Amino acid sequence: MQPLIDHARSFRQRSTERPEEFARLAQGQSPQVLFITCSDSRVVPALITGARPGQLFELRTAGNIVPPYASPQPTSEAATVEYAVDVLGVTDIVVCGHSHCGAVGALVRGDDLTAVPAVRDWLAHSAPRPEGAVEDPSVAEGVKNHVLTQLLRLRSYPCVERGLDEGHLRLHGWFYEVHTGAVLAHDSSSDTFQTL
Repeated sequence: MQPLIDHARSFRQRSTERPEEFARLAQGQSPQVLFITCSDSRVVPALITGARPGQLFELRTAGNIVPPYASPQPTSEAATVEYAVDVLGVTDIVVCGHSHCGAVGALVRGDDLTAVPAVRDWLAHSAPRPEGAVEDPSVAEGVKNHVLTQLLRLRSYPCVERGLDEGHLRLHGWFYEVHTGAVLAHDSSSDTFQTL
């Protein structure tokens, strides 16, 4: 924890070296991209994309799960997507899964999660269960299938459906390899993930 505290203490000093950048951020935000990814500490959207403050609107959930829109109660995930699309006017939504994902791995293997009931119940939102090789520690195929399921789920959100129909919103499926740093994007014409 101490290195993080030390960095936070020195951050203000470093930020005064670029006062115009931080002053502009105080005026509001206008990100172009909603980046939905896993809460995993190895996945750092700004590091992967090179984004600067204000460029990405992030939604991080265990397993980058997008829950169904028609939930009995509005979810924070639905509120985040709706705010990004209808208020901020993002033009692109990226769902980025990653290799070695514990959440997707647990689903692919059918792990017993009774000891962590909140995790178990959250992962139930990922249905259908992602298909992939149980013996693959990177769970690459399972994660890629899972990303496509989440993209389909997003299409059921009224604001996303409207944005797609009106042509001012695009959806992207990405797969990030934590062990290589490579990013693959889903190509709908071939239905495969290709290196960016």
